[in-house]
Amino acid sequence: MEIVKPQWKKPPPSANDVVSTLPLYRSAPPLEVRLEDFELYAIDRLRVLKGVSDGLSRGKRPEEMEKLVNDLWKANMRHPLPSEVTNKDIISHFVLRLVYCRTEELRKWFLSNEIALFRYRFRLLSPEAQRLLMAEFDLPYKPVTTAEFEGVKEKLHLVARSTGQLKPTASDAIFYKVPFEEVPELVAGRRVFICKGYAYVAMNQVVSLVVTQFRGLLSKALVLTNRKWTSTIREQEKDRLTPIVETLCTSYLGPDYSQPKEFAEVSIKDIDQVAKSSFPLCMRHLFEKLREDHHLKHGGRMQLGLFLKGVGLKLDDALAFWKAEFSQKVGAERFDKEYAYSIRHNYGREGKRTDYTPYSCQKIISSTPGVGDHHGCPYRHFSEENLRAALSRMGVNSGEMENVMDKVRNRHYQLACTLTFESIHGSSYDAGINHPNQYFSDSQKFFKSKNNPSGQGEPLDDRSPI
Repeated sequence: MEIVKPQWKKPPPSANDVVSTLPLYRSAPPLEVRLEDFELYAIDRLRVLKGVSDGLSRGKRPEEMEKLVNDLWKANMRHPLPSEVTNKDIISHFVLRLVYCRTEELRKWFLSNEIALFRYRFRLLSPEAQRLLMAEFDLPYKPVTTAEFEGVKEKLHLVARSTGQLKPTASDAIFYKVPFEEVPELVAGRRVFICKGYAYVAMNQVVSLVVTQFRGLLSKALVLTNRKWTSTIREQEKDRLTPIVETLCTSYLGPDYSQPKEFAEVSIKDIDQVAKSSFPLCMRHLFEKLREDHHLKHGGRMQLGLFLKGVGLKLDDALAFWKAEFSQKVGAERFDKEYAYSIRHNYGREGKRTDYTPYSCQKIISSTPGVGDHHGCPYRHFSEENLRAALSRMGVNSGEMENVMDKVRNRHYQLACTLTFESIHGSSYDAGINHPNQYFSDSQKFFKSKNNPSGQGEPLDDRSPI
C-alpha cells in the first residue's frame, strides 16, 4: 500500500456488492494513500475498536452489540465521498494491522476486537449478503439436501427448542454440514446437532463458521506483518511512518483537557476537599503521597501537576501549592532553584512555551513506575492487597469491589475505574473513563446536579465510549 488516488485491479464495487460492505482484508489493496489519511483513517477505526472493546468488557448482549457496532461505524467510518467509504475501511484496517502486529499483547487486543467487529457487521447483513460473503471464503460446504434434512429434522427440532429458536423446516431453512471442530463456540454452547463428527449449522448460525475462518486468516496475517515490520518496514520508514505507527496504539482520542472547561478554577483552599470527592484513584494516591512525604519523583510530579493544571489550578496557586509541600522536605531555596522551573514549563511559561496536556488513561497505564515512584495506574500497578485497601478507603463496598477486581484481573483497567466511579457516585456511567480529568469533571458535574433539586438522581449524560 503506497501513500494519492485509489487504483483497483478491478472496477470499484457497486454499493450493493457485499464484498464492498464487509471486506475480508486478505491482502493490502494497490492504493496510494495520503499521509494525513493514513493516520486519520486509523484513528477513526481505532475509535470503533475501542468502543467494541468497552461494550464487550461491559458484557453487552448480542443485540446490544449489534446496535453499538452499527452506531460506532456510522459515527466514525463515514466519508464525504460515498465511493471512498470502502477504501477507508480497508486502509484503516491495514494501518492498524501494522500498528498492532508489533507485540503479542497488541496482536491479541487487535485480533479480539477486529473479530468482534467482523462478527457483528456480518450479523447486520441480509441473508443473501451473508451467503455471498461465505462464497468469498470459498468454503467447501454445501447446503444439506432435503432428503438428509428429513432424516435429522427431529434432532434439529430438539436443538432449536433447547436454544429458543424457531423450528426449522426444509422449505425455509438452510443448513450446512461442517466438521464440528470448525464451529467450537456452537459446540461449546450446545447450539448445534452433531452426528458422526459433523455439526449441522443453520443459516442464522453461520456467523460462527465465518468468524472462525476470519480469525485464522487475520491471526496468520498479523504474524507475517510483524516479520515484515521488524525486518524491513520499521527501518525503511523510520522518518515517516514509524513514528505514527509506534504512537497510534497509545493515542488518546477524547476531548482536550489541557484547559479546564466546565469547572474553571480550583483554589488551594478547596483542593483537599475536591481531591477526596472527585479525584480518580491514580491522582488521589499521588496527592495523598505528596501530603504524606512532601515529595514526588519526576513521573509523579508530571502526572499530578498536569492533572491539577487541567482541573483549574492556576499557575500562581500551583507554585504556592508545590512549594508549601516540597519546602518541608528540601527547603524553599532548593525548591525555587530545582523545581519551580518545571512547574512554569508545564504551564507554557518557560522553554518552548508549549501548552502541555494532562496525561490520558492510556498514557498512564502504559507507564512503567520504578522503585519509589507513585505514578502510573493503580489498577494495573498496585498489588491486589494494596488496591483493595485503596478502593476501600475511597468508599467502594465489598460487593462492588469484586466486580472491580474481576475487571482488573482481565486487564480492563479503565472499566475497573469506571465501576469505581459508579460505586462512589451511586450512578450509572455508560461513557467509560478514558481520562483522569474526565473523571474529575464528571464527578463535579454529578455533585452539582445532586445539589440541584431539579437534577437530583439523574444519571450522567451518555458520551462516546472513547
